[in-house]
Amino acid sequence: MLHELISLINVVIWPAIVLFFLCRFGTAINRFLENLSRLSIKGPGFEVETFNKGAESSANLAAALASKGTIAKGEGNVEQSVLDDVNVVSQAVTPRVLRRAGDAVILWVDDRPNGNRFERQSMEALGIRFVNVVSTDEALERLKNQSFDVIISDMKRPGDDRAGYTLLDELRRKGKDIPYIIYASSNAAQHKEQAKQHGALDATNNPPELFRLVMGALKK
Repeated sequence: MLHELISLINVVIWPAIVLFFLCRFGTAINRFLENLSRLSIKGPGFEVETFNKGAESSANLAAALASKGTIAKGEGNVEQSVLDDVNVVSQAVTPRVLRRAGDAVILWVDDRPNGNRFERQSMEALGIRFVNVVSTDEALERLKNQSFDVIISDMKRPGDDRAGYTLLDELRRKGKDIPYIIYASSNAAQHKEQAKQHGALDATNNPPELFRLVMGALKK
């Protein structure tokens, strides 16, 4: 138990998150760590490495939810949300995904990249690298000279309320079928369906769902 707590503290970038866990969860910390232990993969070097990466990913997903105000108030709600994040990571992080993540590069298009720092860190913990750009033109310029495994885009950018679709439509017109995810403010069913009609993998405003979508794209 003590060893697991020390490991968790060592791998989390933001110590305040760990303090938050310890202060709010109380006796539930045991259950949290039990779920986190599911991230272990048997094999030389894999078990500890995967635990560390999974712990950091889970902590950053929790921070992403908290930063967006999507966790309802109340100790039980916070605890359940974090446990759900651990489950998301434990189900998504497989040996194949870890190997793929180490070579993966994602283009993230958002005119406010700092708003997504925890989401990026949840995936950077697995070895994924990001190229961040702030406009459609900059994204298209990058795509001329570099290959990407996934593209994540917001929807509205200065001068274009449908910038996410503008970029996606241009890519599909050029025959580029890179997995494309809209990460914007809406999670409504009609917006998700509209995104798919344009050729996107999906659309979401939920950090754990974004994580799942990216990991799913890397499995293919």
